[in-house]
Amino acid sequence: MKNLKSLARTGGIAAVTALAIGSLAACSSSDNSTDGTSGAAADGSVYYLNFKPEVADQWTALAKEYTSETGVSVTVETAASGTYETTLKSEMGKSDAPTLFQVNGPVGLATWKDYAADLSGTAAYSHLVDQSMALTSDDGSQVLGIPYVIETYGIIYNKALLDEYFAADWSTVKSIDDLDNFAALKTVADEIQAHKDALGVDGAFTSAGFDSSSDWRFKTHLANLPLYYEFKADGVTGQPATITGEYLPNYKQIFDLYITDSTTAPTLLSGKTIDDANSEFALAKAVFYQNGTWAYGDISGQSVADDDMGMLPIYIGVDGEENQGLTTGSENYWVINSQASDADQQATADFLEWVITSDAGRSAIADDMGFTTPFDTFGDYQSTNPLTIAANESLASGKTPVSWNFTVMPSEEWKNGVGNALLAYAQGTGDWSAVETAFVDGWASEYTLANG
Repeated sequence: MKNLKSLARTGGIAAVTALAIGSLAACSSSDNSTDGTSGAAADGSVYYLNFKPEVADQWTALAKEYTSETGVSVTVETAASGTYETTLKSEMGKSDAPTLFQVNGPVGLATWKDYAADLSGTAAYSHLVDQSMALTSDDGSQVLGIPYVIETYGIIYNKALLDEYFAADWSTVKSIDDLDNFAALKTVADEIQAHKDALGVDGAFTSAGFDSSSDWRFKTHLANLPLYYEFKADGVTGQPATITGEYLPNYKQIFDLYITDSTTAPTLLSGKTIDDANSEFALAKAVFYQNGTWAYGDISGQSVADDDMGMLPIYIGVDGEENQGLTTGSENYWVINSQASDADQQATADFLEWVITSDAGRSAIADDMGFTTPFDTFGDYQSTNPLTIAANESLASGKTPVSWNFTVMPSEEWKNGVGNALLAYAQGTGDWSAVETAFVDGWASEYTLANG
């Protein structure tokens, strides 16, 4: 990305000094206007293909505010849930392709590395608290992707309903402190399911929907748990060519719990959506809901008060899981399109700088979107999202967070194979051995296809 690097280096030490005093000119030339945009950016425009449907409106509003403030055109389009890669491929084939897009990690970057500009001279990179989090070229000489949100997922729970359960004369587990392993979780879920009428719920867990808006929760996020424990036990770093599936029995027992102690019969899961699960939790018709901090906007403001939202780790029955924390990481990396014009690349870098340094941008990210960011610019701009607060409390507790390992899953096809096998198993049209085959053999074949 010749413009961004050369412009950022103009002025050398002076540019670093400008950053230190909060200037918005970290990656711009010396002829910047007072609104923080460079001469190159003034002729450019921004097209952001957003990955996250739950914050589509917030990004659109932020883009309008930036355009009003600077005069630079910013277009935000949002891919439908589960269709981002397909949409990105389609949009990249157009003459007005996105100038800013997202990859989910090293595997995603490998697909788009020819479209990834070097971001090492940008303000967004300079403000990363931990620059090792960035995605780089194979030789480490270029910064190609910058994480913009740190997220956490687990089992969201309704504190008020759990308190009713703890107080019931038929409950075995009596405190949230005792709900720290799979055996306890299964006991609680089984008893809630058996006494759902007494609690006024339709099931312990929300529906495990398998349409494209929801299936990623199981073929990707839940599948992370057996991978995490396998990689941890075997000392695996990076992307392995093969996996053993050692913890697939644990994967099975948590999935069985989801589809058995549920608001919905397993035979109906193919048509259930993320909206169904959101509604079931938000209306207090289910006690548990596997999702993450990003779900807050979809479940808030209805029957469950903010103070009644908590989050548990996803327990799968592994020794020592009492000390397991929530699953924390990022699959959200900004990439600037190196095939865009220099002016559009510069305009895009300037827009990102404004997002993470301006009052309007930081407020939108922290307050409106409810994100926790990896940048050093946010200070007092901290999310009031109760799920984010629960995530921070989990980190502060000293429990070991589970890392995001699904960023090294070999392909979308691997995920789809696992998802299809899971659905067939849930509906009774397939058996668990097909899940094992899709998981282990599918990994090896997809890795070979991707790496030769």
